Amino acid sequence: MKKFLKTTSLLLMCSLLLAACGNLQDSSLSSGGSDSSKSSVQTTSASDSSNYDVLLSGGKYKTSPISGLNAADNSNQFNSRSFESGLMNLSKKQFSTNSYVFQEGQVLTASTVTDWLARKSSKNPSGLNPESNGSTDPNKRAPMYFQQMLEEDYLQKQDGKYKLAGMSIGIAMNKIDYYQKKQYGATYKTSISEAEQKAQGERVAKEVVQRLRKNSKVGNIPIVVGLYSVAPADTLVGGTYFQYSISKSDGLGNWSDLGYKNQMLPTVNGDTAINSSDSDAFANFKTHIQNYFPNLSGVTAQAHYDGNNLKAMDVTINTQFDGLAQVTSFTQFVQTSAQKYLPSGANLDINIQTVDSQQAVVTRNNGKFYSHVYNAD
Repeated sequence: MKKFLKTTSLLLMCSLLLAACGNLQDSSLSSGGSDSSKSSVQTTSASDSSNYDVLLSGGKYKTSPISGLNAADNSNQFNSRSFESGLMNLSKKQFSTNSYVFQEGQVLTASTVTDWLARKSSKNPSGLNPESNGSTDPNKRAPMYFQQMLEEDYLQKQDGKYKLAGMSIGIAMNKIDYYQKKQYGATYKTSISEAEQKAQGERVAKEVVQRLRKNSKVGNIPIVVGLYSVAPADTLVGGTYFQYSISKSDGLGNWSDLGYKNQMLPTVNGDTAINSSDSDAFANFKTHIQNYFPNLSGVTAQAHYDGNNLKAMDVTINTQFDGLAQVTSFTQFVQTSAQKYLPSGANLDINIQTVDSQQAVVTRNNGKFYSHVYNAD
């Protein structure tokens, strides 16, 4: 699990940096409303207007100190990346990629968020999960609603310095809370209804914004807050954001509902395809590459929808190839097959891998394909 989380974070970081053409610009940085903090920074220049320039500090990418912090265990490996990428997509509704520069969150500290994710108690009055009522019965105990938190910072250049001009906060809420009655014992679960998940999410969001507004680095900048539904441990897709709000100065604005859905392809457990045309297209793609290269261990996809409209597809192809020539030939074939068979309007991430390592990647963003074979130089 730790290996996967590290890999998904690396993939997101690489996708941000790969979107840049390598043109770096020097400047100075000022975080928050103060002009006193000055340090040499650089920004990447995004290759197209749909991506953010990325702020580098001392030539290095800065990771957020709260990345990966969780309130409780959930072994679903797909939640991490969809939590991050989904918040960036929400951010684009408020913070134009032409006007803002992206940086992973630098305001919230690990100790602060650890306390917020914990249960409220006399020793931890800032906890945003409810106090324990002492019960271990799945239907009577007070569950852990608030599972994870994410911060993204958006900066603008003012007077030669980059200043924090916007922030996005992801609040991940459990559908199922997994727990143990005793340490190292059996795992039990408490189910949380959609209505309860929504109500608790709005409660947490309101309190988080109030606390952020008291931070001098934040002040009155716009804050996008997204509520994310954590996918259960036994599902093969990540969760989705189900609503968001924008705080312009003090409290939160009205909540806007989101129609995001994820589905595994081929469908499993008797699920009906969200869009049968997309399901058929993927089936044709899978059959085509398996017929040409039968030495494949599996071909699956996560399809990401807004309503019934396919927005993106993450494809995983597990191979048993050893030779570089095989991998290179197969990668070229996968790109050609994707152009021919997969829905044309959706962004694509196709990862070609063995059990032990990543071999190649094929992506399509805004209609443009890119492919790379690892260790091919």
